[in-house]
Amino acid sequence: MKPFRRRSLLAAGFSAILSVQHVLAIQLDLQSTDSIKAAAKTLAGDMVSYYTGYRPGDVPGNLPSPYYWWEAGAMFGALVDYWYFTGDDTYNAITTQALLHQVGPDKDFMPPNQTKTEGNDDQAFWAMAALSAAENKFPDPPEDQPQWLALAQAVFNTQAARWDTTSCGGGLKWQIFAFNTGYNYKNTISNGCFFNMASRLAVYTGNQTYADWAVRMWDWCSAIGLRDAQYNFFDGSDDNLNCSQLDHIQWTYNAGTFLVGAANMYNFTGGSQEWADRLNGIIGNLKLFLKNNVVYEQACEPVGTCNVDQRSFKAYLARWMAATAVKAPFTYSLLKPILEASATAAAAVCTGGVNGTSCGLKWTEGTFDGSIGVGEQMSALEVIQSNLIDIVSGPVSQDSGGTSKGDPNAGTSSDIGPSDLNVGEVTTADKAGAAILTVLLIFFVAGGAWWMVT
Repeated sequence: MKPFRRRSLLAAGFSAILSVQHVLAIQLDLQSTDSIKAAAKTLAGDMVSYYTGYRPGDVPGNLPSPYYWWEAGAMFGALVDYWYFTGDDTYNAITTQALLHQVGPDKDFMPPNQTKTEGNDDQAFWAMAALSAAENKFPDPPEDQPQWLALAQAVFNTQAARWDTTSCGGGLKWQIFAFNTGYNYKNTISNGCFFNMASRLAVYTGNQTYADWAVRMWDWCSAIGLRDAQYNFFDGSDDNLNCSQLDHIQWTYNAGTFLVGAANMYNFTGGSQEWADRLNGIIGNLKLFLKNNVVYEQACEPVGTCNVDQRSFKAYLARWMAATAVKAPFTYSLLKPILEASATAAAAVCTGGVNGTSCGLKWTEGTFDGSIGVGEQMSALEVIQSNLIDIVSGPVSQDSGGTSKGDPNAGTSSDIGPSDLNVGEVTTADKAGAAILTVLLIFFVAGGAWWMVT
């Protein structure tokens, strides 16, 4: 074959591939409910394609490497949202299976095989998925299984018991166990997720105690400086220095978790001006994460350093912006345009992968950037399906149609408090032995739980 002929055939083949990707790219018309649902369906399918936990012999609830346990909990939270927004129950069975399989022996999302990686924020992401299930009336588990509200309450109770006054005047440490790196760091996402849960539990149950804890957390973060007067939310502080110095890096999900927490406190207090002012402050400072009203991860996207975790952060900001617009309706006109612009931009970069519908990371660039994974897909899914907030019923509470059964005392007898965490550093031999035991536990215990749940 002559060289020019080979080149022309290759060019034709490449053009054909590009044309197929163009056809298969996410088509999104924000004026059409059907179009939004169709886009969400494609995105959800691509996201779930990374998940293997439903397969016999695998562990329900776990994503394969390189994803950590917490992101799996976040993904199932996205699938709870997916069912809520679209009514499509395709993934309800694996979502229920995963959430129930990972509750741990004390039903507080503390599975023993995650001890080496589980921090307070990790635990909270699973609890927030369960809390969303309660708020959205996701189908309740069988009566002999842990219930969504009780699971969220259990995690709240375990974390309230970890409020640490030995340094910084309070707050939660990032890590639960002293042998994990980051034990001496009090980070904003762990404390913000606690604020998130407390405020939402206050609204769902009507219990003032949760609201009091939310106020306590907000005040502590403000006093320490994790939130400043301009509503910047910094990453965290070293409690060995008594939180006298801050890591000033900012992430979308830190702003997002305080945003939705403040919205729920606004709702709980009947629309108090104090919480309205705080909401306006947070929303006003979201400009840090926006380019032409499109969300981007300003700390890592421009320089191409976003790691696996960080590639999912925009999903949570989108999720919590939508919830904020519902819980504090005056914010709708401020937040909906961001969701719309970001959804349009996200859909435009979902042209990668084998199917031509894998989403890139950088929505602001207008083209697929080659970055694919659970985080990229989940972020696009959440921001696109969030544009359905106008056509779904609002979240429920115990007094407005909620069916999930709670237990205010859940988790109070099983918590590992701060005084239990000062154990020695784990040695290499310990880690190796733990790895072997974990593998055996997975095969013998998880397999049985698979059949029990299904």
